[in-house]
Amino acid sequence: MKRLFIGLLICIAFVAEASAQSLRIEGQVGGCAECWARGDRTKVEFGTAEDLLKAQSCVANGDPTLLAVREGDKFTLYQLEPAKFRLPGKNWLEFIGKRVAVSGVVHANKAASVIRVDSLEVLAPSLAEQETSRVIGQEVELTLKDPFGTPQGLAGLKGRIVVLNFWATYCIPCRKEMPDLAAIQNEYAALGVQVIGASTDESEDRAKVLQFVKEARINFPIWLGATTADMMRFALGGALPGTVVIGRDGRVAKVISGVVNQADLKKQIDAMLASAERTAAKERKQQREQIAKQTAGEVSSVPS
Repeated sequence: MKRLFIGLLICIAFVAEASAQSLRIEGQVGGCAECWARGDRTKVEFGTAEDLLKAQSCVANGDPTLLAVREGDKFTLYQLEPAKFRLPGKNWLEFIGKRVAVSGVVHANKAASVIRVDSLEVLAPSLAEQETSRVIGQEVELTLKDPFGTPQGLAGLKGRIVVLNFWATYCIPCRKEMPDLAAIQNEYAALGVQVIGASTDESEDRAKVLQFVKEARINFPIWLGATTADMMRFALGGALPGTVVIGRDGRVAKVISGVVNQADLKKQIDAMLASAERTAAKERKQQREQIAKQTAGEVSSVPS
């Protein structure tokens, strides 16, 4: 009887293993179920800057990451779990919003269908990445007013590296990143780097903005009257905070949705300064060579 029972267990295990075939499915990594359900995804594509910011928060809180697979007019959500596939980081965050193809075994738990991922291939970038790629290398003009009502614009800052930060007094993450931006201003001002704070507060909140500037000891210019439309032209969407790094030529070099990472921002600025120095050194060398050729020509033309 005992042998028969063991044999039955072996048969059940064999059948279960045989039925657990590895599948290849394509879909979009969409964060948690709440992130995905914020819109009708048959009509509104997931993956904007706002979507990614919301998903980042969910992932940071430990929510499971889901793969949305379209089936007609509906989506089936699969919870992603690593198997043979090794995550490049601690979670699936860098894949949020991307279209991917995964292969692995699907099984069900109490909450959802789970796919244990053996391999993953990125098929397309997120909507936010596509929007960012269109603005990188482009000049995007922005003209606002300073607290005294004087128009200020990016055009007047050409020749400097500009860190343009969109923020508001009511935005708690914005307040938290202000010391990091002030530190960047302190460290890099002498090297031709200028931080600008573009406030999205309403015009009637000017006094509140000025009070915050005073209390936070902000050491860089503040412009007022920024709008969601302004942010969207920089591929930031409408979620605060957002930061754009602009090169000395006035072209967008980096778009950062969410709170800045001071170390990463410094690396970006250092790379841009080093590149600018290489370009300047090359131009100086070309000028010296041109002068030498002209001098040699003048000498050779003098009659003996």
